[in-house]
Amino acid sequence: MHTKGSGFRQALFLWLALTSTTLFAQPNRFTFQRGLMGTQFKVILYAQDSLTAHHAYQAVSARMDTLNQIMSDYLDGSEINRLSASGGSGQWVPVSRELFDVLTKAVTIARISGGRYDPTIGPLSLLWRRAVRRNQFPSASERKKARKSVGYQHLEFDAARQAIRLNRPNMRLDVGGIGQGFAIDEALLVIKPFPVQAALLDIGGDILAYNAPPQQSGWRIDVGSGKTGDTDTLTVNLRNAAITTSGDTYRFLNYKGRRYSHIMNPRSGLGLRHFVRATVKAPEGYQADALTKVFSVAGWRKSRRLLHRFPGAELYIIENKGGKIRSWQSSGFR
Repeated sequence: MHTKGSGFRQALFLWLALTSTTLFAQPNRFTFQRGLMGTQFKVILYAQDSLTAHHAYQAVSARMDTLNQIMSDYLDGSEINRLSASGGSGQWVPVSRELFDVLTKAVTIARISGGRYDPTIGPLSLLWRRAVRRNQFPSASERKKARKSVGYQHLEFDAARQAIRLNRPNMRLDVGGIGQGFAIDEALLVIKPFPVQAALLDIGGDILAYNAPPQQSGWRIDVGSGKTGDTDTLTVNLRNAAITTSGDTYRFLNYKGRRYSHIMNPRSGLGLRHFVRATVKAPEGYQADALTKVFSVAGWRKSRRLLHRFPGAELYIIENKGGKIRSWQSSGFR
């Protein structure tokens, strides 16, 4: 009996040793990248093996393609463009769960921010895209006509039927200011069922972190000021949260000696006339994405008062107005 028990204990010890080696081995880092939504989509995964990582990435990539077909106003026949085509018809249009969800979130942020972000800005977005592309400023009459079709108040939601109605003619929806953040939120839901220890999703600077890399407290994200040659950066330790930065470092229009940002003020229908760079850390990607536009439009002073309306959000903002540079960080960035 003693010999038999010793053999059993030895076998048990060996099984435990092998099992713990498998369970507690350091996961490997896998990186994937592709073009998507007019920018680069990057996924970093920590998993035990390449097969797990590839399966997770393939599922995420397929999900992002589906979301692009739903939300992109650049794609003919996308679901959001089909909905826009119903503007002013009086029709309730049944929509997918994803489109209903992202527009509900977008209108909520529009309402809380006092219209500093607006998902119905599409008519103005079209004018501004053309202006930047052709370096031709839109006329006052064009902007006035477009503004008549803008206003988140003219969107109606029927949750029971999962349907939406656009109450103004020529309305055009544009979720470019929230869609990428929403997409990585949805992508993370795809990743979680896989045996992945940690993940980082980055689409054009909209970043969402899931857990932390091995032996780290979080993902290290460096946030610069946006000024060329500026080495002054703020390091953020990101874990189970999102971060996004908006600015006009590369995309802007110069017209008659004035610089207009690609970030548009829905109230004026024009790009911002001064440099502002807002970085937002938030619990979810859609919040970080949309709030960078809210705070960019609000500016340095008003953003400090607006921030409390969005629990869980943190802000780092730099503004250069009239040659005067000002910056501010909320407590979560210090």
